Amino acid sequence: MAMAGISANRLELLQIADAVAREKTIDKKIVIEAMEDAIQKAAKSRYGAENDIRCEIDPKTGEARLTRVLAVVEQVENDAIQINLEDAKKRNPQAQIGDLIAETLPPLEFGRVAAQNAKQVIVQKVREAERDRQFSEYKDRVGEIANGTVKRVEYGNVIVDLGRAEGIIRRDEMIPRENVRLGDRIRAYIYDVRREQRGPQIFLTRARSEFMAKLFAQEVPEIYDGVVEIKSVARDPGSRAKIAVISKDSSIDPVGACVGMRGARVQAVVNELQGEKVDIIQWNPDAASFIVNALAPAEVTKVVLDEDSNRIEVVVPEAQLSLAIGRRGQNVRLASQLTGWDIDILTEQEESERRQKEFTERTQLLMESLDVDEVIAQLLVTEGFATIEEVAFVDLSEISHIEGFDENTAQEIQNRAREYLEQQEAERDAKRRELGVADEMAEIQGMTTAMMVALGEGGIKTVEDFADCATDELVGWTERKKEKDAEPVRHKGYLDGFELSRKDAEDMILSARVLLGWIEPEAPVAAGDAEAGEADAGEAGDAGGEPASQA
Repeated sequence: MAMAGISANRLELLQIADAVAREKTIDKKIVIEAMEDAIQKAAKSRYGAENDIRCEIDPKTGEARLTRVLAVVEQVENDAIQINLEDAKKRNPQAQIGDLIAETLPPLEFGRVAAQNAKQVIVQKVREAERDRQFSEYKDRVGEIANGTVKRVEYGNVIVDLGRAEGIIRRDEMIPRENVRLGDRIRAYIYDVRREQRGPQIFLTRARSEFMAKLFAQEVPEIYDGVVEIKSVARDPGSRAKIAVISKDSSIDPVGACVGMRGARVQAVVNELQGEKVDIIQWNPDAASFIVNALAPAEVTKVVLDEDSNRIEVVVPEAQLSLAIGRRGQNVRLASQLTGWDIDILTEQEESERRQKEFTERTQLLMESLDVDEVIAQLLVTEGFATIEEVAFVDLSEISHIEGFDENTAQEIQNRAREYLEQQEAERDAKRRELGVADEMAEIQGMTTAMMVALGEGGIKTVEDFADCATDELVGWTERKKEKDAEPVRHKGYLDGFELSRKDAEDMILSARVLLGWIEPEAPVAAGDAEAGEADAGEAGDAGGEPASQA
């Protein structure tokens, strides 16, 4: 009868392990290992934690075998885990130094406390295994769309049951004004999977641009096959979106492919996005054409690109202004996000007035600086001369070729421009000296006298003062307020207004620090040396079998 009881217990142990493994979708071996750990812990608490006690459960019979392991050594320092050679040979005649002697222990009778502790160990191990399984399953699914059921809603955050794991859609990752109820089927984009203390966290989104791009890839076979490519997406979740597409096959219309027969494909995406209006635009490598397409349905009269500042001015008829801007600036904002350009919208009248104002200002500047009459100044402005520097340092032929000008006139105008600039430079230098700005400041790469005056007014008078500056102190910075609707505040820098980029400012600060000896100048690598170095590296890689970086 006793034997039958033992067999039943063994069988029950295996059945429990099998049931837990199936329920948690983890390997049965992991559950058995957890049980072994639990029995080991119980045995150590009974026989002493200093002992090296191991447990093995036979996965076929369910028999649990407890053993105490002793290491064979010459001199015993800890008799709980060590045994000398003489005593070891009594148990095993073939024993040698370094061997392990296993001593079988009697079966363990679990008390209430031991059983509780064992249960905790098993639960913890199983939970860790389940978390590892979830993480390994979902970490490679980042960038995919997951289907699930709404499990619960907590403070606007939606917990989604994905089957064998849970995902979370934060309130700001939901489509605004979207109502979900318990048990609703929901689709979302997996954008992040993190391993955290309480288990893997699967973060989902329905508001990001990637979600819409994936929905189009599911609905449009041409996108899935790679014939049509999505170049960029801009979204105002729940309201409107723009998507730019291009076809790699000239026989396939990318916009038509995305729209589908009678709009079936785009309608499926719109329905999933809670009625979000989608503008499908053909991508164009020409920035101007692409921006004009992106501003659809508004009609554009003229565009003026400024590639240096990545800005574009778009001129539209008066009647099209509200359409181009869109409700609360939505159309132009989405077009800007889609193209990556800053877009300024002007009416034809505004553009004309601004051009006239610029023309007048430039004419006045040239009249005062060059001491010429209005007609000559207007001719120069018409030819594209906007500053005195351009007049002073341009090739003489470009001025003399202007209608009504000869070489002598051009020479005289250029001489006057240079004299004016020299006078301005002398005045700035005098002011710089008056402010106490050191002469050494001129040695900084990219430094001008006008900059030195501006720095002197800000209290920066020596190379040390300049080298201590941060980039933001020179070019300024924008402070964004925590309040949602608050406008960002622009703080001016010492060199604000000099059209200085952050990169230029950083280079100037580095130059000052090199002058002071704070840092070592970077040694320029000659092209020939670089090529030779690459060649040597390649030969070394061939000779050694693998590159040195991988060794």
